[in-house]
Amino acid sequence: MLIRLLRTFLGRYRRDLALVVGLQALQSLSTLYLPSLNASIIDKGIAAKDTNYIWHTGGVMLGVTLFQVLAATGAVYFGSRAAMGFGRDVRSGLFHQVSGFSAQEVSTFGAPSLITRITNDVTQVQMFVLMTCTLLVAAPITCVGGIVMALREDVGLSWILTVSIPLLITGVGLVVWRMVPQFRVMQIRIDGLNQVLREQITGIRVVRAFVREPAERERFAKVNADVTETALRAGRLQAFMFPIVMLVLNGSSVAVLWFGASRIDSGHMQVGALIAFLSYLTQILLAVMMATFMAVLAPRAAVCAERINEVLDTPSSVRSPDAPVTQIAASGSLELRDVGFHYPGADQPILTGIDLLAVAGETTAIIGSTGSGKTTLLNLVPRLFDATSGTVLVDGVDVRALEPETLWKRIGLVPQKPYLFSGTVGSNLRFANPDATDDELWAALEIAQAADFVRRMPGGLDARVSQGGSSVSGGQRQRLAIARALVRRPEIYLFDDSFSALDLATDARLRAALAPHTASATVVIVAQRVSTIMDADRIMVLEDGHVVGVGTHAELLETCPTYQEIVGSQLSAEEAVR
Repeated sequence: MLIRLLRTFLGRYRRDLALVVGLQALQSLSTLYLPSLNASIIDKGIAAKDTNYIWHTGGVMLGVTLFQVLAATGAVYFGSRAAMGFGRDVRSGLFHQVSGFSAQEVSTFGAPSLITRITNDVTQVQMFVLMTCTLLVAAPITCVGGIVMALREDVGLSWILTVSIPLLITGVGLVVWRMVPQFRVMQIRIDGLNQVLREQITGIRVVRAFVREPAERERFAKVNADVTETALRAGRLQAFMFPIVMLVLNGSSVAVLWFGASRIDSGHMQVGALIAFLSYLTQILLAVMMATFMAVLAPRAAVCAERINEVLDTPSSVRSPDAPVTQIAASGSLELRDVGFHYPGADQPILTGIDLLAVAGETTAIIGSTGSGKTTLLNLVPRLFDATSGTVLVDGVDVRALEPETLWKRIGLVPQKPYLFSGTVGSNLRFANPDATDDELWAALEIAQAADFVRRMPGGLDARVSQGGSSVSGGQRQRLAIARALVRRPEIYLFDDSFSALDLATDARLRAALAPHTASATVVIVAQRVSTIMDADRIMVLEDGHVVGVGTHAELLETCPTYQEIVGSQLSAEEAVR
């Protein structure tokens, strides 16, 4: 998974990566050349008391060191540029993928998990790329080059390399093998932590209203402790790495000095060569240590890459057709033919055999008990979900055959839970039409019965709105969402229980002001209150996902027991027949 992700998103940075490899090779070779020059100074300069040779070779060492610094700096620069660009591209790819998800995929992954994958998971893989460019690329070059240079100095001590390197790799490998499952659990528990934190911040008023602060603190403490426990287990395993490396490094150094002294005493080796061999051994083992440091990052990066690819490989259940229809008549008609919907894994379908025809200039209302499928039915029109059976048609064309932008431009949706974005009142209204003028915004606010409270807000249209609209009341948020739909001036209006937070007087004024504005449009209203929909041209009554009645208010009072029950629970006899 990690290799596939890197191959997919690092392709455009081949030039930078090639420069990283080249510069890291040059700086590694420069580093490997320095012990040889140092040995030469000891054996040919100090031993022979040749001051000129010492100065000359010392100057060469300074030049090599300067070149090494420049090469290392360039490698870090180009490596950082490739890693940061990689992270940006992966985040962008994930964002566009998630933006194309239907509500079904979003609910499958969960918002907290998707946020973690786009932020934390991408950061982990990005860090792996950065450390690979700055550390791992140089490690094999240093290791192989160091072995060659060490053998060049003295072959008799080479057996120490054949013992120390496998010993170090085996010890670190065992630790890494134990760490991989911990990192996988870590990312899952971070998802859980984000979910609890998000719920508590979003629902802080509910928590306080029911005096649930102690319980919520305990709940957060539990998931926080789970994350801490997993991190500690991984940390304890990671803590073994450095002692293992230092034990092998120091033991190998002692072996080189012990056996090297005997070779010097026997005349098979010079002092400078011993010091150079020790330097090369240190460089080799440090290169292995750098590789082991990468081995710590690699398991977590692999887990994160698996989670990232899981999102990237998940196709949206709502797909754009291969040859979409981009031009349709602007009549605004909406038709459902034998429509059914079944959530994946659910035992029973939510909707079955729904037939509906809504035309321009008429208001169609949908009413039913909680859980009867009203909102699900409305969500099928803009393709938040796709019907699992039957056909949804807009202007006579199956919505699955329409180009998504063409479909969405014809629909003004006010969802059951109106959402406002952080910004201003004006920016939220222009979400529907970026080119709308201030006069058009005020006209929409007047119809939505929102102009008065917006004028009282500091700045009017420029008044600040917090994320989710938490800075305004529920009724104000609902009216602003209605005004946003009105700004678009679509052919089809979909109101999903959009008047529930309004008092009866405001509801009546809003519907009266709305009627002239939507006279030439198709209006579909989902409502719980009978008073909101009793004047509709057509009312559909749903019960357990089935249509149990269609007609006007008066007709349904005579023919539909379910509607009679709903009316009887809300209106007096005089109000019901007025």
